[in-house]
Amino acid sequence: MAVDLNTLSPKLIHLLLDPVFVVDESGQIVFISEACEQLLGYTADEMTGTPILNYLHPGDLEATLEVARQVVSGQSHTHFENRYLRKDGGVVHIQWSARWSAEDRLRIAVARDVTALRRADQTRNALYRISEAAHSARTLRALCDGVHDLIRELFPGNDLYLAFVDSASGILKVPDWSSDEADGWTEQPVEDGSALASVIAEGQPLLATRDPHQQGPGLKNLPASGRSDWLGVPLIARESILGALVVESTSDNTHYRDADRELLQFVATQVATAVERKRAEEKLRFMAHHDPLTGLTNRALFYDRLETALRSANRNQSRLALLYLDLNEFKRINDTWGHEAGDEVLREVARRLENGTRQADTVGRMGGDEFTVLLTDIPDSSPVVEATVGKIRDILGAPINLAGQAFRITSGIGVALYPEDGETAQQLLIKADANMYLNKHGA
Repeated sequence: MAVDLNTLSPKLIHLLLDPVFVVDESGQIVFISEACEQLLGYTADEMTGTPILNYLHPGDLEATLEVARQVVSGQSHTHFENRYLRKDGGVVHIQWSARWSAEDRLRIAVARDVTALRRADQTRNALYRISEAAHSARTLRALCDGVHDLIRELFPGNDLYLAFVDSASGILKVPDWSSDEADGWTEQPVEDGSALASVIAEGQPLLATRDPHQQGPGLKNLPASGRSDWLGVPLIARESILGALVVESTSDNTHYRDADRELLQFVATQVATAVERKRAEEKLRFMAHHDPLTGLTNRALFYDRLETALRSANRNQSRLALLYLDLNEFKRINDTWGHEAGDEVLREVARRLENGTRQADTVGRMGGDEFTVLLTDIPDSSPVVEATVGKIRDILGAPINLAGQAFRITSGIGVALYPEDGETAQQLLIKADANMYLNKHGA
């Protein structure tokens, strides 16, 4: 029995699992096999007669047009990859085998869905990148920058919102990527009823709707089509919710699906582990350089900052001042109310000293009831030093409530100036300590 290949060929084409596309010179689809519905969600009838570029991911337009020109010129392609948008808003990765039929003036191509392979590649790459960022980043903020770069690659053209929550206050700490500061943060409350609040409260991923008026919180309701343009997943480490990771679609054609949720949740799991480790490292680093009672710079770090400030002052021919403080009659506080009360006084003094100095200045605790303040970049003939000393006397002299009683505390303050009183850290410390003794005892 003879077989009519002309009759049989279309039937064979529709049996193929990989869709077959035939496109004319103007880019219009003239034929597409039935397998396209599984790939892109459209039927063959819906796509036939429409431009193939209607379905292309905007990020791949330029590269696709260049390859199309090469195919038309007679160069066949077998492993070109790009992304297309499904009818439901999802993204599919396609690997093409294409050639040009000169006699028919048509591009003939077979499309293979490689989305699962690319997802696997993305997962492996995400694991490596997060591990690399956690290792190289010195601070939590630097780690966030690494996560930001990774998410931009996984979800190109989408907005990222990363927030850490304080479980006691409910306040969110958010990296400020709009700021020029390399270590900038902003704080804001969790918006009640928002999608973000739900993710943090319930510890579960959520597909929701983007709030067009503000980034991050999202709206919990989904449109009837179920096409989500907001995806949030919790950051969980050791069963504790650290915060949330959110991506928001900026395109009307891009929507999130379960595959996107799974990928972002995998990333969030790795990020949470890295964040917990980075927080532990920062805590150890802080404890090594700060006084455990007051949180102020300890003797070793203060001395290091003084040395650094002196080198800078020498290079720039600028001035600095070192203040040395010793509380008056502190022993009486310990003897009368106990050491716990004395510790509370030291913590209060530390808070007041920080509030009474500039952000660029350094306040340290040398030990016991002795404190130091480093004032840098002091202009010539500037009243900054005198004003700071006066302010410190005023704020330390304000009443302190202790054990139901109010009392005032005073201190001796010694000042040493660079370069007038010394050119080394040791010389300045000795001079400031001596001036403090003279101030305190009136000798």
